[in-house]
Amino acid sequence: MTGRLFSALVVLAALGVVAGCGRKSDLDTPYQAAVDARKEAEKAKQPLPPEPTPPVKDKRFILDGLIE
Repeated sequence: MTGRLFSALVVLAALGVVAGCGRKSDLDTPYQAAVDARKEAEKAKQPLPPEPTPPVKDKRFILDGLIE
């Protein structure tokens, strides 16, 4: 009985880890969204939002190797 419960908990924990890791690749960054909003406002001849500042280079995290 205890072995079966332990095995079930291990499987559930593994599924939780697998389901929660990774990066979504098709989403726009906040910088890219701001640039696009500025271009759309320029085309529509509306007041322009402030110029976005470019993001700093993405720093690697110690666990990035696991999700690549």
